[in-house]
Amino acid sequence: MTLAAATVAASGTPGFLSPTGVEIAFLLVGLVTFGAALVTVTTRQLVHAALWLVVALGGLAVEYLLLTAEFIAWVQVLIYVGSVVVLLLFGLMLTRAPIGRSPDADSGNRWAALTVAVAAAVALVWVVVDAFRTTWIDLDGPAAGTTEVTGASLFRHWVLPFEALSVLLLAALVGAIVLSRKGKADAGPAAPGKEGVR
Repeated sequence: MTLAAATVAASGTPGFLSPTGVEIAFLLVGLVTFGAALVTVTTRQLVHAALWLVVALGGLAVEYLLLTAEFIAWVQVLIYVGSVVVLLLFGLMLTRAPIGRSPDADSGNRWAALTVAVAAAVALVWVVVDAFRTTWIDLDGPAAGTTEVTGASLFRHWVLPFEALSVLLLAALVGAIVLSRKGKADAGPAAPGKEGVR
């Protein structure tokens, strides 16, 4: 009997010295998702950022699948990958955002942004670790994230945030259309008699 197996047998809870295949896959997909998210916020090409965001959100969907939350995984794919990213791409196209490298995309506040990002990451990790320090998911037992349980929780406790998110997405789409029409109005029609003059 190995040390890890003896630890599990003695404590009755899984240990970090004996990861399962699901845990290893979870870690690898998490690293890929983290890398995609890092490239999303560091690239200077807006379209590339949107495409890397697809990879990051898809990685989160795979993580939900590994946690046996199939309903949340499909919601992630349908709403975020299928709608939010498409909305971002439409916004980029309607506002005539530059396709290539954009020097204007860098505001020069990298250190302030890095400080806020690190502080938010530390706070998020601390909250998650404090909340789930002694919680273990029994992957061999009955599925805890079934569609029935998740749907009941969503429609009882999370209806207002879902509706607020839909209004936010609608406002973003309307804003993109308004900005594109304003750009066309500012350009105006070409002056008569000046066409073809060099």
